[in-house]
Amino acid sequence: MTTETVQHITLDVRGMTCDSCAVHVTKALKSVPGVSEVDVPSWQSAQATLKASSDVPSEALVTAVKEAGYRATVKARRELQPTSQDGDSASQDYDLMVIGGGSAGFAAAIKGAELGKRVALVEASTIGGTCVNVGCVPSKTIIRAAELHHLAGHHPFQGAVRLSAAGDWGAVITQKDELVTTLRQAKYIDVLAAYPDITYLQGRAKLLGDNRVEIAPVGNNATPTVYTPGKIIIATGAKPWTPPIPGLEEAGYLDSTSALDLTERPASMIVVGANAVGLELAQAYARFGTKVTVLEVMPVITPFEEPEISEALTGYLREEGLIVEAGVTISRVDRNERGYRLTAERAGETLVFEAKALLMATGRRPNTRGLALEEAGVKLGKRGEIIVDEQLRTTNPYVYAAGDVTGRDMFVYVAAYSGTLAADNALNGSGRVYDTSVLPRVTFTDPAVAAVGLTEQQARQAGYEVKTSVLPLAYVPRALANRDTRGLIKLVADATTDHLLGAHVLAPDAGEVVQPAVVAIKAGMTLQDLIDTFFPYLTMVEGLKLAAQTFEKDVAMLSCCAG
Repeated sequence: MTTETVQHITLDVRGMTCDSCAVHVTKALKSVPGVSEVDVPSWQSAQATLKASSDVPSEALVTAVKEAGYRATVKARRELQPTSQDGDSASQDYDLMVIGGGSAGFAAAIKGAELGKRVALVEASTIGGTCVNVGCVPSKTIIRAAELHHLAGHHPFQGAVRLSAAGDWGAVITQKDELVTTLRQAKYIDVLAAYPDITYLQGRAKLLGDNRVEIAPVGNNATPTVYTPGKIIIATGAKPWTPPIPGLEEAGYLDSTSALDLTERPASMIVVGANAVGLELAQAYARFGTKVTVLEVMPVITPFEEPEISEALTGYLREEGLIVEAGVTISRVDRNERGYRLTAERAGETLVFEAKALLMATGRRPNTRGLALEEAGVKLGKRGEIIVDEQLRTTNPYVYAAGDVTGRDMFVYVAAYSGTLAADNALNGSGRVYDTSVLPRVTFTDPAVAAVGLTEQQARQAGYEVKTSVLPLAYVPRALANRDTRGLIKLVADATTDHLLGAHVLAPDAGEVVQPAVVAIKAGMTLQDLIDTFFPYLTMVEGLKLAAQTFEKDVAMLSCCAG
């Protein structure tokens, strides 16, 4: 058996604009003598990785790419462990291998690079993960377009102008796709190119035990490569999940991903699931003219929020023409040429719902299939989530996990936080503890829902003596000026110490309003501290101060800006 010295080389490649460009660059690099493997994940990646003999000059690689019509810069060359000429798997000495190229994975990889470590970032699908590709970014831009359409006077099912053609909807989808492409390039591909210590590997990962990982290239029959990084972080995210309902799989359905890609807007739609994703998309489609029916198995919509918020939001959605039915259990789904027919039960009564389209927004489950985690000593929970301790360590001492794959707090900003924390703990042994005790959440309906801290029920269950205040937005001067008093603010406080325990907001831009309450709870502030804090007049956030005053005063008896 003979061996040779082999290097792993990373190049930045500029000028690629389509899939064919990636093919041209691959062929150009393969034509250089001494190059054994080339991987150009996609034209969007703006990167090529290859294996080559150590005596292959960088100039030869740059020249080959230039002659193909593109620009290349060699970013990194690293020695690999000797590779067998008879085809055995190679092993590469990365300090950290991150599996998953979304928010958690990128945060972990960047932290590793900042620590001066050699990092491999592995992604089997599109770089950027859920948020930029099929989650936060596309959904929020569609929601905003629907809001503007609504504010412009297009109020379906209320006797006003009805959107009659799919052309406007198609334009929104096109604009959404353009924004996704722009942000994926700016926030992921370009960011990755700025870190030469991060090597991007396009492939499917499989754990082999201890710290061994097999990476199988995507889209070709190349032999998988086995790596032995110092530490591994699993950050493969989550995907839409549906319960086992008779007839559902046969009928087919939309999920939160495919619902954002429809180029033709359906005339009617049933949305199953009335939490954040379901309600956001339901209202957006309804505002563009789709007749929407929302079904929820729990007794109320937004079941994890305060009951005052659930009740009020239900009324607002119904005023816009949405049909909202809670406490409904679906027993069967059928589909024919006319559309979908859902049979359901509620309190012993059989209900039937029909529509042209069906969107299942019933939650998400971690992406752990195919990774051979349990075989590698990584324990999984009943929903497929990776079990981790407070430092994000798994039951395999070489493996950590971060983001949605742990089944915890499925928010993109938490994923980024946990990716950084996992990398710091894995590489530095920092012992940092995962802490989301003061975690805000937002549902981007209109009005929006935002909350932080404990609900009234949670506070009582935790043993607090509780007091609460509920302030309708009709008492907030900015809401009056806006001519939109939909919504309320509810505060939950410790009746013994006066400390703020929770803040719950139903209002336009509720996510902005709730943030001072996040700081207040984190800092251990009391209601009097809030009252003594300056809040600018004619802002929605002033409502927090007014809600705090409501515990002791009738705010209707206060003058403007009253302290």
